[in-house]
Amino acid sequence: MSFYNMVKIFLYVALLIGINIYANQNVEDIEENEFAEFEDFEEDVGKVNIEEHTPPNKEVNTPKLSESDDAYEADIDGVVEDEDSEFEHFQDEEEFEGFDSDRSGGPSKVDEKEAPKITIAKVPLHFRANWDSFYLEMLMISGLFVYFVNFFTGKSKNSKMASIWFSTHKSILEDNFSLVGDDGKMEIEHRGLIKESEHLYTLWCSGRTCCEGMLVELKFIKRQDLIAVIAQMMRPTVDQIHIKVEMGKEDMDSFVFCVANKKTAAKLAKDMADLSLFCGERKSGEKLGLPSQFSVLSEIGEVSLAMLDSKVTAVLNRHTDLIDYIHFSDQFSGPKQQEETNLTKLPTTKKVLLFGFNIPIKGRSVQEAIEMTKPLMNLVFYCMEKVKRYRLSKEGKNKADKNRLKVEEAFLKTTHAARAEAAAARREQKRRQEKERILQEDDPEKQRKWEEKEMKRQMKKKAPKMKQLKVKAL
Repeated sequence: MSFYNMVKIFLYVALLIGINIYANQNVEDIEENEFAEFEDFEEDVGKVNIEEHTPPNKEVNTPKLSESDDAYEADIDGVVEDEDSEFEHFQDEEEFEGFDSDRSGGPSKVDEKEAPKITIAKVPLHFRANWDSFYLEMLMISGLFVYFVNFFTGKSKNSKMASIWFSTHKSILEDNFSLVGDDGKMEIEHRGLIKESEHLYTLWCSGRTCCEGMLVELKFIKRQDLIAVIAQMMRPTVDQIHIKVEMGKEDMDSFVFCVANKKTAAKLAKDMADLSLFCGERKSGEKLGLPSQFSVLSEIGEVSLAMLDSKVTAVLNRHTDLIDYIHFSDQFSGPKQQEETNLTKLPTTKKVLLFGFNIPIKGRSVQEAIEMTKPLMNLVFYCMEKVKRYRLSKEGKNKADKNRLKVEEAFLKTTHAARAEAAAARREQKRRQEKERILQEDDPEKQRKWEEKEMKRQMKKKAPKMKQLKVKAL
């Protein structure tokens, strides 16, 4: 199931919920009387009592009565006596002796008072039979369903792309490296791609003459993350392959070179330390026979002409959309350090070849898109051999050495205060350790001499500095 089908299902569920809510809003609320069941119960009880006293279709043998008895019967015909009534004693006049019912000459005070009116409060129902009270829960359940479906489909697609890429390039890698999928640090039963996350896979290759190793990173779109998929609709990105080749110390000369897409070149020149220090100028690729989408950053002009030969230029023109950047550097130290960090020495540099390729998955099958990247892997091996053989001219070598010396001097000037502070901290730490060692000894003479020495040092430090003038004798 694709993401768009899941979105359709989600919208369909939301539409059904909206129609249900709109229909239920037009229905009048029915006021239910909570005491109705008690009224029905009283009616049923009355019917049962009547039926018990008057059984149907039953003949009763009654004796014949005289006329006086008929008159007496007519007077009490409307009185129904209940033998089991517990309030019968209130009607017995002998029960209340000395009570004069006609003392007031009128009705009793109890009769004058009106019976209190009973008002039944309209209690709202907490649960309704319709579904409009649960639309938030339904929306939440629908969202969770879409999220988990997207997670499993995106995860499986990234895994499928990684396995197809490895199976497609496995033969090329095994022809150029003796170890594929093994970094030599840990034993792996099944050599191959290492899953770093649901969208990142790595592969380490080693065992080649001109390099120490090659790291391949398959950086796919975060298809398993629903928020990233929604952001992808507004700001599209592509699946990429990042390749890092660590060259040997004697297999690469001193130069920094980069050819990249214009947007990528601007970002690399701003973020990467080596490009920002050694390649201050960006040139258009049209001057060197490249498409207009590319920009070239080079420390030395002769390097650009040497690296962009006919084969490399042909690949760049044929696969313009697939190549994001190509970066060669003997001074690679990663991204620029933040200004807040106080560095006391130059960062460690490496000689590397960096490649960034795009996977054109849009409008194509996964197998077809991966097949299009096979010529780019051949370009990587061609550049490795070319960089190994290339050597700068004498003028280019002198220029490269001067550039590195300038960068080092500028770094020492900017970090002079930080280095002085670090040196003072080291000296203070050394004196503190010496003091602790002297105090731990039981020899008072050594302690006295050390205190005198420390006092002289403090006095010399506080004394004003005087310049000595030397006068030559005539």
